[in-house]
Amino acid sequence: MRGALHEIFAGDATAFGFAAASAGRAAGRKRLLWIVQDYSTLEHGAISPTGLAEFGIDPFSFLLLRVADATDALRAGVDALSCSALGAVIVEIPGNPKILDLVASRRLVLAAQSKGISVFLLRPCAEVEPSAAETRWLIRAAPSPQEDNWGMPRFDAELIRNRHGETGRWTMEWCCDDGVFRDPVEPGARKSAELPAAHPGVMAPTPADRPAAAAHQGWRRAG
Repeated sequence: MRGALHEIFAGDATAFGFAAASAGRAAGRKRLLWIVQDYSTLEHGAISPTGLAEFGIDPFSFLLLRVADATDALRAGVDALSCSALGAVIVEIPGNPKILDLVASRRLVLAAQSKGISVFLLRPCAEVEPSAAETRWLIRAAPSPQEDNWGMPRFDAELIRNRHGETGRWTMEWCCDDGVFRDPVEPGARKSAELPAAHPGVMAPTPADRPAAAAHQGWRRAG
């Protein structure tokens, strides 16, 4: 759903790629803004323009904003959502700072709705807590094909909260050339078409190779 808040919790580093791909699709032809804290480069590595291009995202449509802390990140996120030139905003907030509470997430929701801009709250090294998010994802890496060519990036994507639909778990592949999530294509198999959304307006494919599953052990459902 566009113009809404989506949370992405990181089971591993692949969540950053999932956030970039999802936000890139939501942004369309408009700019994408990624808000990070100053120490994020030391903790998680720097974002590479070349890497973005290889991932299927135009680096010239990408804006990076560095801020001092979580308070500034949230303030910048709300301000950015008032800019109609943006198509999507990623707010990266590691851990569980006290400033990121239910009230703060509600501000992001209202700001996103006012201009119809999608906002993705990327939560590395964080525990699930109550929020006003439309959806909540837990992202991990999925195995690559058993061949020398690793192929397209694959995600084990678990939708553990959905305000207007079902939850579930899927293995999905990001096609860097076409800019879509799709059913994984095995070596030698015919290229599959883009998967339809599980619910109108939601960028989740229909179940690929696994049935809907409960949330990952150790992650509690909340909010």
